[in-house]
Amino acid sequence: MADKQELLQEVVIKFAGDSGDGMQLTGSQFTNNTALLGIDLATFPDFPAEIRAPIGTLPGVSGYQLRFSSDLIYTPGDECDVLVAMNAAALKVNLSSLKKGGKIIVNVDGFDAKNLRLANYPEGINPIEDHSLDSYEVIKMDVTKMTREALKDFTMGTKEKDRAKNMFILGFLYWMYNRDMDNTINFFKEKFAKKPDILESNIKVLQAGYFYADTTETFTSRYTVSKSKMRPGNYRSIMGNQALAYGLIAASEKSGLPLFLGSYPITPASDILHELSKYKNFGIKTFQAEDEIAAITSAIGASYGGSIGLTTTSGPGMALKSEAMGLAVMLEIPLVICDIQRGGPSTGLPTKTEQSDLLQAYYGRNGECPMPVIASSTPSDCFEVAYEAVRIAVQHMTPVILLSDGYIANGAEPWKFPQSADLPSIDVKFKTSLGSLEEKFQPYLRDEKLVRPWVVPGTAGLEHRIGGLEKQDITGNISYDAENHQLMVKIRQQKIDNIAYHIPNQQLDSGPEKGKVLVLGWGSTYGAIKSACIELQQQGHSVSHAHLRYIRPFPQNLGEIIKNFDQVLIPEINNGQLIKIIRDLYLVDAKGYNKIKGVPITKGELITTIKQML
Repeated sequence: MADKQELLQEVVIKFAGDSGDGMQLTGSQFTNNTALLGIDLATFPDFPAEIRAPIGTLPGVSGYQLRFSSDLIYTPGDECDVLVAMNAAALKVNLSSLKKGGKIIVNVDGFDAKNLRLANYPEGINPIEDHSLDSYEVIKMDVTKMTREALKDFTMGTKEKDRAKNMFILGFLYWMYNRDMDNTINFFKEKFAKKPDILESNIKVLQAGYFYADTTETFTSRYTVSKSKMRPGNYRSIMGNQALAYGLIAASEKSGLPLFLGSYPITPASDILHELSKYKNFGIKTFQAEDEIAAITSAIGASYGGSIGLTTTSGPGMALKSEAMGLAVMLEIPLVICDIQRGGPSTGLPTKTEQSDLLQAYYGRNGECPMPVIASSTPSDCFEVAYEAVRIAVQHMTPVILLSDGYIANGAEPWKFPQSADLPSIDVKFKTSLGSLEEKFQPYLRDEKLVRPWVVPGTAGLEHRIGGLEKQDITGNISYDAENHQLMVKIRQQKIDNIAYHIPNQQLDSGPEKGKVLVLGWGSTYGAIKSACIELQQQGHSVSHAHLRYIRPFPQNLGEIIKNFDQVLIPEINNGQLIKIIRDLYLVDAKGYNKIKGVPITKGELITTIKQML
C-alpha cells in the first residue's frame, strides 16, 4: 500500500520522558535536521530541577518542545500536535498541553504497574487502556522491546541497550515527517568516533525505528512541511547561550581586546563558560573560580589590566556579585555581567525561566550605583546584545548588565550569521601619555561623555591606584568631603544617562505609530507579543508592539512613543518589574500581564488580554 503524503503548514512536537531517556538529545537532533532543510523553527527545552530525580516520577520528567513551520514563527507554540511520552509520568505532566485530536506516541513499557504507581495514577488505572485518551490518536509501541531486539547481537548490558531507545523514536519520526537520517548518523560518527559500540548501536536503533514505521502497515500517512520564506543567506540553528558566547568573541576580535571570563557554574548560565572555553584559538581566557565573588573580582582585575572583563551567572549569583559590582562602578572600568535569569528567590526554580531579576539589575546594590542594563529577546538576538554590551562597557568605562533567561538560553532558532565585515567597529582608546595641560596623571579627568581614561597598569608616567573608597573629582585621591561625594554621585549617574545619546532610538516592531494599545515588552516575551500583535492587526485592531533592548538608560524617544497610545500593556514573566520603572519615569497608567509559572507567556493568553483592553 502506498504511503499517503500530506503537506502541513506547521507542526508542534513535544518529546517527554524521564531525565535519563535522552529527550533533549532527541529534540536537538530533530531540530538540527529541520534547520538544515531551511524550515523556520522555535524550541523550548524543559529540564527537571533535580540532578537525578527518581526514575519514573513526575519531578524527573524532561521535555523538549519543537515547532517548525513553512511560515515565519516566533514562539515554540501554545499547544502540541504530537506528544511523545516515554513513560506514564511524561504523559501525565504534558497531556494538558496537547491539542484535542492530537497524536500521542507512547512507549508501552513505560506504562507498567511500577511506572503507573510512580506517576501517582490510582491503583488499576492505566490511561493507555481505559479509553480516557479516545479523543486523541494514540500510537502504541513497545520501544524498549524493539530496541533490545535491534541490539540482540551486541555484547552490551540491558541498561546500555535501553539508553538507545530514544533513537528508535527519532527514527520513527524521521520516517513520519519525510526526513533523511544522514545528519544524525554523521553527528554520531563525530561524537562517538572512539566508542564504536555506542556509535553502531545508536545508528542501528535509529534505522530500526525508521524501518519499523516504513514496513508496518498501520502507519500509512507521512507529512511534509515546506521550506520557509526566510531572507536569503547562510543559516544555522543556534541556542541563546551559544549566540551570546559568539557575540562576545566577535566583540573581542573587533575591539582588539583579549576576553577574560571569570565564572562560577550555575544553571542556566554554565553553558557560556563551556562554550567560551573551546575558543582558546581566539585568545579567550576562561577561569572557573571557587565562588561567585572570586569570579567577578577576577574579571575586574582583567579589566583593570586592559582586557574585556566578563562574568556570567544567574539570580543567586547576582546577589553574591553585588558588592563587587559596586566596586566596578566606583573604579569606573569596563565589565560585562551576564545574568541568565531563572525562577527565584533564593535557589527558587533552577531550571525554569523567569524575568524576575530586572529590579535587582536596576537597583540591587548599596549606595547610588547606576549601571547600564540591556536585554536580549531571542536566542539569535543574544549575539547582537553581547556585542553591544562590550561596546558600551569599553566606550563608556562602565560595568554593563546583560539580561537573558533560561527560555532564551536553552531555546533554539535559525540564525542568519553575519560577516565580520558587516559588524560595527568597536573603537577603544587607551591613554598612553600625559596630556599637554597635565603635570601629572589625573585618573578621573573626564572627556565630553564624562568618561575617564583607561590606562593599562605599568604605563610609564601614568602610574595610579584605584579602589572602593570615594574618589576626589579629577585626581582620584581618596576623599571624604561631603560636597565632592555629592558631585561624584551626580557625575556617575549623568555618565550612564548620557549613554542614551549613543544608542538607537526605539522603533515599533509592528503596528501603527498611534493607536489604542501599545504592548511594551522586554526579554523573552518578544515572540509571544509579536505573534499576538500581528494576529490582532490582521483582524483590524489598533494594536502596536515595541520591544526594549536598552532598559537603562531607555532610548531618548521612548516617552514620545508611549504618549501616542491610549493604553499601555506590559507583559512580564515576573510580578511586575518593568512596569514600576515605566510608571515612575513616564507617569503613565500602564497595565501589567504577569505570569510566574516557570514557563513562557503564550500568544493565546496575550490575545485574550489585549482584546479585553480594546
